[in-house]
Amino acid sequence: MAAARALPLTATLLTGTVALYITLVAFGNITDFGTNQQFVQHVLSMDTTFKDDDLMWRAVESKGLQDAAYIAIIVWETVAALVLILGTVQWLRRDHVRARRTSTLGLLMLMLLFGAGFIAIGGEWFSMWQSEDWNGLDAAMRVFLLSGVVLVVIHLPVDRVGSASGGNTTGQVDL
Repeated sequence: MAAARALPLTATLLTGTVALYITLVAFGNITDFGTNQQFVQHVLSMDTTFKDDDLMWRAVESKGLQDAAYIAIIVWETVAALVLILGTVQWLRRDHVRARRTSTLGLLMLMLLFGAGFIAIGGEWFSMWQSEDWNGLDAAMRVFLLSGVVLVVIHLPVDRVGSASGGNTTGQVDL
């Protein structure tokens, strides 16, 4: 298969895979609200950490704020899922410029949520790494890395000088 066709196909499949994943995550959080609500409540309240007095002032014990944070996470996941579904459809329609732009937005949304949200804020600020029961750092890292790999793939140049496009010598990407 020519590189000019293989890379967009790969981008389509990978973007679709991440879209499916985050759609199922958001759907699960909406239909089984209580399971991950407990996760967010325990992380924010820091009740399963080492309870170091120098850190416990960071704990958020308000159920209202905990629920607001959880709802914000679900909304963010849902919007990211919709953006990535749109990106997948655009890849399928061979609208590569828009697909790349849309997919980039959706993937960056996930990298922000799982990188800044779960790894940095949850893991470090709320010391989630200290909890044996409510530590989501491994799962967050998997999503962060998967999203990053897909982001790199969708930004690979489709064409190199003189390759599959039949002699493109400008060095520009043919989409």
